[in-house]
Amino acid sequence: MNTLTDTKILQNWLVPDFEVLHWSGKQHKYCVVIPVINEGKRIINLINRIDELQINKISDIIIIDGGSTDNSLVIKDLQFLGVKGLLLKTSEGKLSAQLRCGYAFAIDQGYEGIITIDGNDKDDPEAIPRFIEYLNKGVDFVQASRFIEKGVSENIPLLRKLAIKYIHAPILSFSSGFKWTDSTQGFRGYSKRILLDPKVAPFRKIFNTYELLAYMSYRIPRLGYRCCEIATIRKYPKGKIPTKINSLKDYFNLFIVLLKGCMGFYNP
Repeated sequence: MNTLTDTKILQNWLVPDFEVLHWSGKQHKYCVVIPVINEGKRIINLINRIDELQINKISDIIIIDGGSTDNSLVIKDLQFLGVKGLLLKTSEGKLSAQLRCGYAFAIDQGYEGIITIDGNDKDDPEAIPRFIEYLNKGVDFVQASRFIEKGVSENIPLLRKLAIKYIHAPILSFSSGFKWTDSTQGFRGYSKRILLDPKVAPFRKIFNTYELLAYMSYRIPRLGYRCCEIATIRKYPKGKIPTKINSLKDYFNLFIVLLKGCMGFYNP
């Protein structure tokens, strides 16, 4: 069942069922939402890096688990590392469904903005204070980019790099009216008012797999919100790549999602 307390939110938003396995309460203005599923040591490495950087002194860390079975999320270990919340999505859906759970919970708790970072330890969390800086300046959508000046990209698979730089980002830039360079990145920040805007309406069942990221990058600039990219570091490990996008079929499905988003298919 949903554990949201705001009945108005429950009446108007479609949020997948989730359980709150751990919650020690809101402390800061912003939170970092981390979607994970079976990330093993990678999520613990990421949380350790966040702890070392003392990110939990400026934002609250919330993990949204999509149904991991690898026993990587031990509550007492997460508490020790300063994680404020652990949510478990209990209904169907992939990344977009997880994000709907995390976003809804964060807004219900009163956060003014949300930063998301993938739980696979490819992104460097050292950029999180800069996300907060831009959100505090009134930017509504802050997007990470490894392809702008001072950005760093290591070991990215060639096919993925070509697809982002010459297909995904150009199409999304043309259709949205904002020049994106790293449009598939899940490392991004949103203001609360974006998520509350009925013209955005992210809490719908149509966002179930990977639709939400492309849609938000298209829709938000079109509505006139302030957007920016900031330079970040994204490193793929050598050897086997930790990713949920593995086959040509996966790339094709993402391309269809992109086209639908840029043609207004997901608009409310």
